Amino acid sequence: MSTKTIYLAGGCFWGCQKYFDLIDGVVETEVGYANGPIPHPSYEQVKAHVGHAETVRVAYDPEVLPLTRLLDAYYRVIDPTSVNRQGEDEGVQYRTGIYYTDAEDLPVLRASLDRLAAGLDKPLAVELKPLENFYSAEEYHQKYLEKNPNGYCHIHFD
Repeated sequence: MSTKTIYLAGGCFWGCQKYFDLIDGVVETEVGYANGPIPHPSYEQVKAHVGHAETVRVAYDPEVLPLTRLLDAYYRVIDPTSVNRQGEDEGVQYRTGIYYTDAEDLPVLRASLDRLAAGLDKPLAVELKPLENFYSAEEYHQKYLEKNPNGYCHIHFD
């Protein structure tokens, strides 16, 4: 099995990680901080709005889960028109973004966002950028909602 990786920011990363873990074809996830100015930031620094996005690294099997299907699933759990906010969480760390490492994915990513934007009545707020950096979040954030089933989440799993 060959896997590919994409980095998806969709607000608080706890619920996003749990959501992606439930999708057939997702092989592995990890939460962390992406595309910010400080190397190896702590959660406290990210919370202070230094510029990183709470992001989920998603490794997936493209034979089982094509990138377009993964993106469609991602769009179902974000408000793609909300700037620096998802659910009750507000701040630059809660922005939405698609961060890629493989330039060959760019045409697929752009076409997907164009299709999404065409169905909206407000401007799209999802960033599309190459991944500049990704720093793993502290261990207590990894699989947080598995460890804390009643923890806060802006995604509804019912």
